[in-house]
Amino acid sequence: MKLQAVLFDLDGVITDTAEYHYLAWKQMAEQIGIEIDRAFNEQLKGISRMESLERILVHGRKDGQYSMEQRRQLAADKNKHYVSLLAGLAPEHVYPGIVELLGQLAEHHVPAVLTSASKNAPQILESLGLADRFYAIVDPDGIPGKPAPDIFLKGAELAGADPRYCIGIEDAQAGIEAIKAARMFAVGIGKPELLGASGADIVYDSTVKLSLTSLLQAVKQDSSL
Repeated sequence: MKLQAVLFDLDGVITDTAEYHYLAWKQMAEQIGIEIDRAFNEQLKGISRMESLERILVHGRKDGQYSMEQRRQLAADKNKHYVSLLAGLAPEHVYPGIVELLGQLAEHHVPAVLTSASKNAPQILESLGLADRFYAIVDPDGIPGKPAPDIFLKGAELAGADPRYCIGIEDAQAGIEAIKAARMFAVGIGKPELLGASGADIVYDSTVKLSLTSLLQAVKQDSSL
């Protein structure tokens, strides 16, 4: 395999903003009389803001009580709180191994592309000191959410790459499913029993184990490629 691009999810792969998302969604939900906990929050990982809101409303049996305009306002309120929580994000919050991997990709002229559903991704990368490490950042606006493959296909397009010669890195089941639907090699970060069931080609329990060498070795050992 001649690697043409590596596509990264953001939360859970590059840094951890899941707690910030949870706190912001929890506050928004409480304002409309819905209780959510961390177990429920697992369902919101890797999907878009509006889809997350929809799941919360269904969970609270209030999905028929809000107009589209009201839903947009609820999502905006959540995002405003979330952005305020991001103020404390800094380079030391980048997961171990990520900076080194991005450096190795740059050295070998392999584009790194961010394929996150978060519309705050550019701001987050700036706070982490990684904005100049990515060849492109996919704008998720108007793109179907994961597990649809569209965001990964767009990332490959921006890099001028054939999806069959790309690697996608994700921590969420929906993300792994999206990578496989895009016909890419899927690398999971997390629990093998969950991500493997979603089709991950290889799963690492930590980003510490990520390197260009380990990725290429994993691809080489996959008999389907």
